[in-house]
Amino acid sequence: MIYPPTFEQKIGFDRLREQVAERCTMRAARERLAAHGFSTSPHEIVGRQTLADEMRQLVMMEHDFPGGDYPDIDTVVAKLRVEGAFLDVEEAVTLRRALATVGGIVAFISAREGRYPELWRLTRGVEAFPQIVARIDSIVDDLGAVRDNASPALAEIRRAIREREGQAAKRLQAVLQAAKSAGIVEADAQLSVRDGKTVIPVSAANKRKLNGFIHDESATGRTFYVEPVEVVELNNELRELEYAERREIVRILTELTEEIRPDAGLIAASGDYLAEIDMLRAKGRWALENDCVKPILSDDDRLVLRRARHPLLQQTLRAQGREIVPLDMQLDARKRILVISGPNAGGKSVCLKTTGIVQYMFQCGFPVPVAENSELPLFGSIFLDIGDEQSMDNDLSTYSSHLLNMKHTLAGASPRTLVLIDEFGSGTEPVIGGAIAEAILERLIERGCYGVITTHYANIKYYAASNDGVANGAMTFDVQQIRPLFRLEMGKPGSSFAVEIARKIGLPEEIIRAASEKAGSDHINLEKQLREIARDKRYWEQKRDRIRLADRKVEELEQSYAEQLQKIRTERQEILKRAREEAQRLIADANRQIENTIKTIREAQAEKELTRLARRELDDFREQAERAAAEREREAEVAREIERIERRRQRRAERKAQRGEAAAATVQAEAPRPREAEAGSKVRMAGQEMVGIVREIKGKRATVAFGQILTTVDRALLTVVSNNEYREATRPQTARTVVSVDISARKLRFRDRIDVRGMRASEALEAVQDLVDDALMVGVGSVTILHGKGTGALKEEIRRYLRTVPEVTSAVDEHADRGGAGITIVTLAE
Repeated sequence: MIYPPTFEQKIGFDRLREQVAERCTMRAARERLAAHGFSTSPHEIVGRQTLADEMRQLVMMEHDFPGGDYPDIDTVVAKLRVEGAFLDVEEAVTLRRALATVGGIVAFISAREGRYPELWRLTRGVEAFPQIVARIDSIVDDLGAVRDNASPALAEIRRAIREREGQAAKRLQAVLQAAKSAGIVEADAQLSVRDGKTVIPVSAANKRKLNGFIHDESATGRTFYVEPVEVVELNNELRELEYAERREIVRILTELTEEIRPDAGLIAASGDYLAEIDMLRAKGRWALENDCVKPILSDDDRLVLRRARHPLLQQTLRAQGREIVPLDMQLDARKRILVISGPNAGGKSVCLKTTGIVQYMFQCGFPVPVAENSELPLFGSIFLDIGDEQSMDNDLSTYSSHLLNMKHTLAGASPRTLVLIDEFGSGTEPVIGGAIAEAILERLIERGCYGVITTHYANIKYYAASNDGVANGAMTFDVQQIRPLFRLEMGKPGSSFAVEIARKIGLPEEIIRAASEKAGSDHINLEKQLREIARDKRYWEQKRDRIRLADRKVEELEQSYAEQLQKIRTERQEILKRAREEAQRLIADANRQIENTIKTIREAQAEKELTRLARRELDDFREQAERAAAEREREAEVAREIERIERRRQRRAERKAQRGEAAAATVQAEAPRPREAEAGSKVRMAGQEMVGIVREIKGKRATVAFGQILTTVDRALLTVVSNNEYREATRPQTARTVVSVDISARKLRFRDRIDVRGMRASEALEAVQDLVDDALMVGVGSVTILHGKGTGALKEEIRRYLRTVPEVTSAVDEHADRGGAGITIVTLAE
């Protein structure tokens, strides 16, 4: 049930339906659109919504879809059903256009079954009748005239007509020239046509001098139009041939109609299909123009509006070059009724109308102006009370009309009812009006209704705040600018801002002060508290958004660092494996080289030239060993880079832990190394760079594994090294190369100066953190932060963060000539 009967006019749906109807090209499509009213069938609603949404996508994506105007064929079909009737040429052309269009649409959609499944199901089984189209094409040409070859008889008749017309034209020209020579007609006279007869214009004085029949005269009576007797017979023959032509065309069309008549029912079905496609196309076009989509059918009785807009208001604002403020709202089984309060002209009624028109459009099968993830349930009835319904005919006042609407609403209220009430309880004395409104609200909650109610009454706001099933909502207001923001905030009541609005429009201050005194401090304080609540809520929401953004950034960086570390560890394992193999090969080569050198010297008996060559080979081997030592130094740099990345990750984790979202990462200190070498200790031999592991201790002698070589040395010559020193000394070259490339790339992209003016504090801190981390990564000793002077709050936040970074040695103002307190120079540890 929809109440009142003027529901569509009150929410603007009638104008919306007219807009869609204007995009239909068929009368039958407009009639179908008008029949698409409010439905409570889930199957029907989902079917309508799906078809309209698929057509919206088709119109948007497929530019070769058969377009143009679609013709109505219901009158043609009605004529086909009458025995003895025949289609005229225009009707045959209309039928041909319709069937050809149906054929094009059927072929188009049938080839795209997977893309538009519902349209494909609608199209399946529709007949296009290509044989009828071909038969009409054989009779009628592109200009809509019956072809000469439509039948042999017609071709013969038209040939005879052309012959007689030629003969008549020749005779008339001869008679005209003779009349001109005789001075009967003017020298510039031309042939004319009257009543289908070709005649000669003759002056009134000479009308008897030209033998023939007078068919007409001019308005002045000075000229008569005479058909010469010489062509009368020919004209009579032409008239008979024209009658014969007409009879033959009727015969041809009658024969065509008889051939088509058995398929009249199927042709009617094709016409209905074309009207349905035309209606869907109109919906799709309108939906694209107004950003409308198919929402989700709620399966848990939730009404969730995301970015909902009233289409008529959106069109008006768009024409003015302004953007509409969308509505976000949610009703569910726990909070079924929303009480909206706030200033006048703040958008309360717009929210109510938007909710009503969105739900009504959805259940009528129209695309809806919301975000695609909005959820709408199905209601069995919608009751609306908005505007002034006073009537002198029914002796109803404004308040009486509201009470009558409430009576109908309460009589039909149920859990499947949506109630929309504007200015709840208004129109009478505030105390009793508010009490009656509160009592009605209680009954609506008991009945399990869903609803949106707007009000200024404080008792309704208090009731909503303290009772289950109902929630408060407020229209936001910019107190500084004294203007409404047209945005709904759920969960709190709104202030009417009557004093602020009165002051803005210029009401005398003494009146405002007197009104405040009469209202009492309690009321004024309540309004003030509501404003403070609204301000504080906005502040904490912004704070929460900044924290959420920072957290997301930290998580992304943390994940990136973890992936980098994992990649480095994997590459390290591969490099170590290759290094061990390379070390074994080098040791083997060194042993062979030494043995060959010794052998060569012995065999040559210390011959100078051979000795010099052997020494050269030893020098080459020494250079190779020195290069290996240099590579180990570069490997140590790689280890330092890994430690730097780990420190950055730890700092991120510590910052996250300070916000209570993660525990600080605990780093266990490395156990102090023993002073003397033991079995398993990592050691370095005095005078050597290579490190090894002690395998066995026997008294003052120790067996040490340097790579794959076991050597027994004096225990006093061994110095214990840390695990980090051991890793640095044994790290292969490739890891350093990988990180060096990364550092080189960072150096190329790095900029030592950033501008954070205009940013929020959270955004500026993120930018400064990234700058400091990158500077430490590439080894830059100083960076510059341009934050401006302003109130100094942004500068203080940045300095507070810099004091927490161990690598920052100083953060001072720039020289007064180069920006002074508006720029911070940060010095980093080497």
